[in-house]
Amino acid sequence: MFPQFPKQGRNKRLVVTSLSSAVLLVCLCSCQTTQPDITGSLGDTGPAASHSDPKGDSKGDLRGDINAYRDRFRANPKDPDTALSYARALRAAGERAQAVAVLEQATIANPKNKVLLAGYGRALADNGNFEQAFDVLSQAHSPEDPDWRILSVQGAVLDQQGKFEEARQYYASALRIAPDEPSVLSNLGLSYMLSKDLGKAEEALRKAYAHAGNDRRIRMNLAVVLGLEGRVAEAESVARANLPVDEANADVAELKRLLNRKDNARGSSSDNTPVAAIARPN
Repeated sequence: MFPQFPKQGRNKRLVVTSLSSAVLLVCLCSCQTTQPDITGSLGDTGPAASHSDPKGDSKGDLRGDINAYRDRFRANPKDPDTALSYARALRAAGERAQAVAVLEQATIANPKNKVLLAGYGRALADNGNFEQAFDVLSQAHSPEDPDWRILSVQGAVLDQQGKFEEARQYYASALRIAPDEPSVLSNLGLSYMLSKDLGKAEEALRKAYAHAGNDRRIRMNLAVVLGLEGRVAEAESVARANLPVDEANADVAELKRLLNRKDNARGSSSDNTPVAAIARPN
């Protein structure tokens, strides 16, 4: 099986995020700085990285960047860096299908560019094209040169398809390359949450939180699990930890909203497990 990689590897501290659009994916306003992000920095290069924290940017600024990248892309659609930057700006504006189209065109011209393939796989997953995303991501690395970030994203894609056991093999392979990487541990915890194994979800998320430097998104994932276990007071305490009063109150309010949605969904045939946004370690 593909995740049977050697234990050694590069310990890259790049961003990986998880997904869960078949269930309720909630990106916390006080923690999340962009549109809901599935695979973090995979394939993100160039000036568009400035949009990773656009709190001070206006929509007009983002639209201006999109227009500039569009002009550059039209002038040279085969340039990988331009395509990646343009796609990132599109995704920041919520134009995910267009981002997929841009990267598809670029990968046709650069079929062996692994960074571009990773970005294309990211865009596909972000747009809900999970099977195609998995196939493209598989081309972005190999058993001889595995990338823990891509392994973790592939695991998240498998989780999205309900293939939890297979997903965890990918997380295990990622953790052999990057031991105790909090983003992978958080993905693993969310995997257990989605399969309703809350004990193991808590265990993985506590470990992720211990290694994440007080990342607010990982903390909120942990708080949600504690709340689902019925430990609401402890969940609120975790959500408030190390935050100014206003931000702590906002996060606790969001936690209550998540848990209330779960309560309101009882008796429904759909799965509405609340999942907060995963961390973005430096």
